Parts: sequence; structure tokens; C-alpha cells
Amino acid sequence: MYTFLVALASIVAVLLIIIVLLQSSKGGGLAGTFGGAAGGMGTMFGTRRTADFLSRATWILGGTLAVLAIVINLYFLPVASADNSESVIQKGGRQSAPQNPGMPQQQAPVK
Repeated sequence: MYTFLVALASIVAVLLIIIVLLQSSKGGGLAGTFGGAAGGMGTMFGTRRTADFLSRATWILGGTLAVLAIVINLYFLPVASADNSESVIQKGGRQSAPQNPGMPQQQAPVK
């Protein structure tokens, strides 16, 4: 289930990128570059309806991606092993660094 949801989230993310790039901005956007693909969409829906469709699709795909991310993180992340379930911060954060036997011990300076 985890793999399926991650694959679905990846597909939604790619579709969201494509929809955002197709929207026309002040510079014309990517929609002006691909005259055949976006031009056909503009004539099919009309210019205003195309903008409404792309705007609505952006909101729907963005919301879907957000919900998928939350669901995956809350319910489907792989569980850590039982012996390593706490983080360093939860354990107190104080761990001693291992001593290297090849390095001499530092002595306090003699006065």
C-alpha cells in the first residue's frame, strides 16, 4: 500500500507540474510555446474556460497531493525497529564520542 500511494503521489506531482506550466502568465507561459497542444485546448474550451479549467485542476491536484503526503506520513511510513524507536533527542541527546586508541590523550597545559 505504501508503494502504491507513493507512486500515486508521484504521478499527481508530475501532473501538477504540467498543469502549472501550461497556465499562461504575463510572459505567455509554456502554453504559448506549444501552439498545437495548448492552442487546441484553447479552441476546444474557449480562452476563459481554459484558464478556469487549468486553475481548478491546479487546486484539485495540489489538494490531492497535500492529502496524500499527510496520509502517507501519518499511516504508511515504514516503522523503525523496536530497539531504535527513539531519536537521539528523545534519549537525552548526550552521547559520548568514541575514543580513538591511536590518538594520544590530550594533557592539560603545564604552568
